[in-house]
Order: sequence, then C-alpha cells, then structure tokens
Amino acid sequence: MLKRIMAVAAVSGLALTSALAQTSTSPSTSSTPSATGTTSTPSAAGKADFVAKQSSEQHLASKFNGTDVIGTDDKKIGDVSDVLFDKDHKVIAFIVGVGGFLGIGQKDVAIAPASFKAVPGKDPSDMKLQLSMTKDELKAAPTFERYQPPRPVSSDTSGTRPMGAPSPTPTQKQ
Repeated sequence: MLKRIMAVAAVSGLALTSALAQTSTSPSTSSTPSATGTTSTPSAAGKADFVAKQSSEQHLASKFNGTDVIGTDDKKIGDVSDVLFDKDHKVIAFIVGVGGFLGIGQKDVAIAPASFKAVPGKDPSDMKLQLSMTKDELKAAPTFERYQPPRPVSSDTSGTRPMGAPSPTPTQKQ
C-alpha cells in the first residue's frame, strides 16, 4: 500500500512540475530546459513530459516518510507515516503517527503542511519537522480516518435467502 501511495505521489509530482514548467502557450518543436531543470516537450496523446532533475524547492514524498516530528522543546512527538494528496496533486496533509510502540497503539493525525517548520537534524541530510504542539496536544487531536470505499451491494435476484433466514411458510409468498 505504501509503495502504491509513493508511486502515485511521484507521478503526481511529475505531472504538477511539468505543468508548472510550461511557460509558453505556443507549440514548439524543440525541447527547452526550464529553470527547474524540467524538460518540456510538446504533449500529445500518449506522450509524457519528463522531469530531468529535482530542484532545491522540490521534495520527494519518500523524504518525509518516517521523518521525526518534534515539539517546540525539540523532543520527538511523532513521525510522518504518510502524505495525503488531493485530485489536483496538491499536498493536503502529513499523516503523523503519535503514541504507541513500533506502530502498535499508534494514533494517526492529519496536519496541514503549513503547520510544520522544517529544521535541520544532526547531519545536513537529516531533516525534522517541528510543530508548535506538545505530544499530549497531538494525542488529543482528532484521529485521521482513511477513506473506505463503500461495499458493493449484492443484486442477487435468484430468490435465495440469506443464511439464517427462516423458510417461508406455505401461506407466505417468496
């Protein structure tokens, strides 16, 4: 499931980046690199726009998975377990797991990205996300509920009864 979400996030990021990188509305036959390192080619049915390089302003969803979330006192209060996107490829929230031990008893809370401040960790490649909340405040926040598609309704018209249903008596119609 996580690999699927990461793949969707990567494809979504590529689509959004290439859409933002297209600055000209007139068709062009040559590909020109933009300031973000994106190579834009004319799009036609079945063609893809490729991103050649990640810029310093762009982040991969995989970078945030497992990232420590710290409070104002620099103590860990949770970690990012997922990233929530909308249909327009915009990041809606980071899903933060709080409490529990090794994922058991953990509560997921969805928090808007603007609520976080990125702070450096011990080494330059390490990043932490800081919230102006305590662990207790995070535990008291509403639990994030993942979407569950509705179950398909059976359209069985064969006249069979559900298990455990009483048999019709001779005076009852079936």
